[in-house]
Amino acid sequence: MRGVTRDPVWTVLEKTANINDTTITINRKVDWAVGEEIAIASTGYDGRDTDKRTIKKVDNTNPDKPILTLDKPLEFRHFAETETYGDRKIDMRAEVGLLTRNVKFQGDSVHTEPNQYGAIIFMHSMGDESL
Repeated sequence: MRGVTRDPVWTVLEKTANINDTTITINRKVDWAVGEEIAIASTGYDGRDTDKRTIKKVDNTNPDKPILTLDKPLEFRHFAETETYGDRKIDMRAEVGLLTRNVKFQGDSVHTEPNQYGAIIFMHSMGDESL
């Protein structure tokens, strides 16, 4: 199964996003579109402090640093800085990942509802588990 290649499927924030922000700036050009879902990783002590949002607008005024408008305010702060310790730089920017995928399986509208089941997919190997 293959869908259209997405570029990229994840990136990082360009600047820190704070609680209640409804826009984020990311650090590279993306092909993401309105209506697609993203996740913004935690940068705090609790790994569950992530935000999942739907893109409402993509501002490509600066295509290398797009601004995404989100469907609702952020619940958590997402840090986005690169810090230097001695001669080492540590990239501490929150990752932003595209959750939407473009391969969709669904039952047909005639049989799915009345029979209460949808598409069924069986997947298995060719029998050689060493690959």
